[in-house]
Amino acid sequence: MHLRRLAARLFWAVSRWRLATEPAPARPTLLIGAPHTSNWDFVFMLAITWKLGVHIHWLGKTSLFRGWRGPIMTRLGGIPVNRDAPQKVVADVVARMRAGEVFSLVVTPDGTRSGHTHWKSGFYRIARETGMPVTLGYVDRTTMTTGLGPTFALTGDVASDMDRIRAFYADKAGARPEHRVEPRLREELAAD
Repeated sequence: MHLRRLAARLFWAVSRWRLATEPAPARPTLLIGAPHTSNWDFVFMLAITWKLGVHIHWLGKTSLFRGWRGPIMTRLGGIPVNRDAPQKVVADVVARMRAGEVFSLVVTPDGTRSGHTHWKSGFYRIARETGMPVTLGYVDRTTMTTGLGPTFALTGDVASDMDRIRAFYADKAGARPEHRVEPRLREELAAD
């Protein structure tokens, strides 16, 4: 943990980006990483959580865990996601937490860095099924800042919860603004 904090301190000392964050949550949380528009988001996530001393796991596509990268990604807290069975990921994460594992979970609900029209709802189901609060992590190129925003419990009223999330991300552009996806679930699109 000491080496991670040192690496984070060095990153923030030389980065042209600025860490502008609320304090780290006091308990494990589901940390949303958005807008997810660049490979740099991964570096920011590590630099933020290591600086704040937050023990995390994160969800990543299975291709990140192939070959020599697998052990490194796993050591950094990665949990591979099989995109052919995303519902299994939700069940697996919930089972790990119910079995007593204690960690915050980083999820990028807008999925890969481009080509999506909506957020994936797995983060919402995991937070509701585990009782974890949600912390809104962000990257904003317009202000060259990144960090953690508010932490709150989801109510189960999807429209209201997503309105709150949309309000926070409304002025956050991501590292590559052209790839930003509006925080809206497929279920909301179907209802519109």
